[in-house]
Amino acid sequence: MNQFLRLYLDSYRGLSTPAWMLALVMLVNRSGAMVIPFLGVYMTNHLKFSLEDTGMVLSCFGIGAVCGSFLGGWLTDKFGHFGVQLGSLILTIPMFIALPEISKVVSMGLGVFMLSIVSETFRPANSVSIAYYSRPENITRSFSLNRMAMNLGFSIGPALGGFLAAVSYSFLFYGNAIAAFLSAVVFFVYFHNKRSKAGKNEEEVLSEELFAAHTSPFRDLPFMLYSVCCCIFAVCFFQLLNTIPLYYRTVYKLTEFQIGIIMAYSGLVVFLLEMLLVHIAEKRLTTRQVMVSGTIICAVSFALMNLATGILVLYISITIISIAEILVMPYMATITLKRSSSKKRGAYMAVNALSFSAALIFSPLAGTKVAATFGFTNLWWVTTIILVFAAIGFWVILDKMKLQK
Repeated sequence: MNQFLRLYLDSYRGLSTPAWMLALVMLVNRSGAMVIPFLGVYMTNHLKFSLEDTGMVLSCFGIGAVCGSFLGGWLTDKFGHFGVQLGSLILTIPMFIALPEISKVVSMGLGVFMLSIVSETFRPANSVSIAYYSRPENITRSFSLNRMAMNLGFSIGPALGGFLAAVSYSFLFYGNAIAAFLSAVVFFVYFHNKRSKAGKNEEEVLSEELFAAHTSPFRDLPFMLYSVCCCIFAVCFFQLLNTIPLYYRTVYKLTEFQIGIIMAYSGLVVFLLEMLLVHIAEKRLTTRQVMVSGTIICAVSFALMNLATGILVLYISITIISIAEILVMPYMATITLKRSSSKKRGAYMAVNALSFSAALIFSPLAGTKVAATFGFTNLWWVTTIILVFAAIGFWVILDKMKLQK
């Protein structure tokens, strides 16, 4: 027991104070993240949208995320990560307040699109900020710390959101606006005069020399192929936010509160285990082994929903997908940072964010279409097969990128 506790505490050592403050900002912001997990349920149950219309509106979020990723990367390289993050947090506030006043499909799609553009500019800037305030040897754990805070907030947000939705769906949007305001205040107070104390090491210098010729990440073919695999993984993984809640509601007849509890449990699993599992993985596995293992584990979680039934199966499945998330997500960002130079870091992180943003388009659109046409059982089998092919892609491409160590 003492050895386990020592190992757990070791996973947090060496992280900078700014990394902890970035995690605090993420915690406050995500604790109010009540809208996205319930947006599909809100549109089908409250606004009475069809399943296909709901998928179209959710895809608008993904289209806006693509635009926001490009914009965020460009703005970060041009103006710096501080202003982009602060501006994104502030501008989302009035958008969250306006959304509950919209009741038409086209208007909702436009509103979600605009919200997504503004909110997703935050992602590349935040990733660059984490790298800026972290020593190179701690970057993966710094990303994990940030994601740990995000998932703790995500465990709080949906649970609170499920309770608020039972009273009024409007409270979900207002709660998100309040959380964005508070996180903007915390971020500005701490970071407006903050400078990095982390220096470059030989690995970072070598990365800049090796990739100095790349004027754009789009000319880096191995990296672009890697990003395609990331997008494929994300299309499957984001069923967690789109079709899985609908599956709980449609097939298992769960209430919004029960759905919120399961989603909160997922965030709690990631919060408790991420730093520990990443710390162990860094010591015992190569980057390639971690990425492939996590992708296969994700495939198992979807297959399980077809192989057994019952509420316990839902909890086991979401536990497995949470472990897959822990293994894959932090390393996706770390690989991108190692592949980039400091002058093009915003552009590379924008492409990394773009792979997730594109997935936000195709994930709800494809997921709801397959579910409506062929049923949830076939959707889970297709998702399982695609993830197996994504794992093979990671195995081959990471070997070509020479980042398996």
